[in-house]
Amino acid sequence: MKIPMTQDNSLLHILMKYAHLISMCEKYCSKSSFCAIMCLCPDVLYQEYRDTSKQQEIEQRRQRDGLPAAGSGVSAAPALQLQLRNSMHSLSLWQNLEAVKDSGLLKTLETKEIILQEAMFELVTSEASYYKSLELLETHFLRNPLLVNTLSQSDMHFLFSNIEDIMKASERFLMDLEHRIEESILISDVCDIVHIHAVNHFQVFISYVINQAYQEKNYRRILQENALFRENIAILENQPKVKGLSFTSFLILPFQRITRLKLLVQNILKKVEENSESEKTAILAHQELERIVKECNEGVRKMSRTEELISIEKTLEFKSKSVPVISHSRWLLKKGEVQQMSGPKSTRTMRSRKLYHPIYLFLFNNLLLITKRSSSGEKYQVLDSCSRSMLRTEDLEDQGQMLACAFVLKLLENQEDREVSYMLKSESISDKLRWIYALTPNRRTRFLSTSTHQPDSAQVQCIQSYSSQEPDELSVEMADVLHILECTDDGWMLGERLHDGERGWFPIRVVERIMSAEVRAQNLKECQRIHSFMNQTPLLRLGARDIL
Repeated sequence: MKIPMTQDNSLLHILMKYAHLISMCEKYCSKSSFCAIMCLCPDVLYQEYRDTSKQQEIEQRRQRDGLPAAGSGVSAAPALQLQLRNSMHSLSLWQNLEAVKDSGLLKTLETKEIILQEAMFELVTSEASYYKSLELLETHFLRNPLLVNTLSQSDMHFLFSNIEDIMKASERFLMDLEHRIEESILISDVCDIVHIHAVNHFQVFISYVINQAYQEKNYRRILQENALFRENIAILENQPKVKGLSFTSFLILPFQRITRLKLLVQNILKKVEENSESEKTAILAHQELERIVKECNEGVRKMSRTEELISIEKTLEFKSKSVPVISHSRWLLKKGEVQQMSGPKSTRTMRSRKLYHPIYLFLFNNLLLITKRSSSGEKYQVLDSCSRSMLRTEDLEDQGQMLACAFVLKLLENQEDREVSYMLKSESISDKLRWIYALTPNRRTRFLSTSTHQPDSAQVQCIQSYSSQEPDELSVEMADVLHILECTDDGWMLGERLHDGERGWFPIRVVERIMSAEVRAQNLKECQRIHSFMNQTPLLRLGARDIL
């Protein structure tokens, strides 16, 4: 069903009826042809839009769990009607457009079709909000004399990289999305447009994201060395138009957007009819975005891992057999101090500090180094080493409270080709479990993969973003859904994120358990459906470069 836009019911005409949007519309009409979409989110920067959208996902899940909406004390509104109470941060809904209301579509469309329209509409409006934030980054920071006159050309490049190419890609993308909406108030598809642009224009995201490691490092350096820059950036951050957001929150926008765009397409893919043309275009778009996000992540990891290996090697001292640390196929998984337990094991001696000797472990994906920290704390003397595949662990939790944080680490073949065992004690039970999982991840049957989970397996949803502090931790974003693989009594969880299979530890305080068995089963079904699409065939290209 396709309803053409007439002069009387055009989206632009309807939107222009709103008096409080006129000034914003005039601003963007004079600049570009996508005035209508920009008017849908007149005062909302992408950082706010993104947080609000994620909060709505959480509230919808809480509603299905039978929980009250956050801070309301009452049940949430129906999912399709759901908007946050603060009107300044409410998101535009397709069903609330006057053109949609007047068309009578809401009376004839099935609920699932309306939900699909909302999913596609969110991709469009969020792109408009993202572009608005990019514009502010350009006009308020990149082109501002307060910054330009305080930075060298090389520092400008370090900070802003190829952000202008990113802006051009977003503007082209947004214009094509607007043209699609102008064709009909009933949106036919958006994933075909996403696929075309991902193939032809979104490569610029990869170089920008890979450069972010240098960007962050140089930003800290400039803040320390350049007092005038430090003063001016504080002035710009305090101006009302940036709404209290930091300069760095604008710099990380491209990576946040490309990862979020993948999830928005994934959300559409969950809602389109199976075996339809829309499903096909959604699969293609998702595959291409998955490739881009993967290249971004791998590029960032490769750079940071190499720098980390170089840094670690400089601190190591080998007494006998030297082990080459730096390798393209090696990266750090976990490091830290544990206590080696030695001497006779009696109740009396186990309380004695003489029984424990600190050692420092460096665990890489294919190698373990057992070291002793120097008195200065800057160097590490290597005592032993072993291939990670030749490690075995034994948990001593069932042997009394005294051994609750202890475990046995066995090296089947150490650097002297001998089998040796170390009895180790960690600071906490969670730290012990984290070491055991890192040392021997495939030796514990309870660390299951997503493919082995049953429909009623425990799941949690992230309600507060968390940035990893250690190599074995997982950074999680609001609304992420994760399988619980392990849970400790002192506040940590090992989880596997459904949408990308990434694993790691995170604090229990940043997640909520998903109580509804129906929601858990649906999450798993949708996850498995997405994974099946990704594994069916090699990445297909619809000849997108020819389509343009």
